[in-house]
Amino acid sequence: MSHLLRPVRAVALALAVALASAAALGLAADGQHLTGVVNVNTASLEELQLLPGVGETRARAIVAARKQRGGFKSLDELVEVKGIGETSLTRLRPFVRLDGKTTARIE
Repeated sequence: MSHLLRPVRAVALALAVALASAAALGLAADGQHLTGVVNVNTASLEELQLLPGVGETRARAIVAARKQRGGFKSLDELVEVKGIGETSLTRLRPFVRLDGKTTARIE
């Protein structure tokens, strides 16, 4: 019976990889994608929520950490924000900056 599950597991794994890749590229489930960048030192809650995997709760945590530390000096500091680990940071890196203007938008 386990030999019958191998194709199902392979398809499930392929789907998981595809979804993770889409998330890493900032692609939304409806085919829209994120372009531009978000300055984590100046972005509003709404702008932070444009980032893949960042909802209202995580955006509030980023703002709180930013206020507490007087701004982020390194993107690596984002892993100290509750809910952001190394995997999340890898997904966020292409879209976050420490300075400059926030230009992110969903297309």
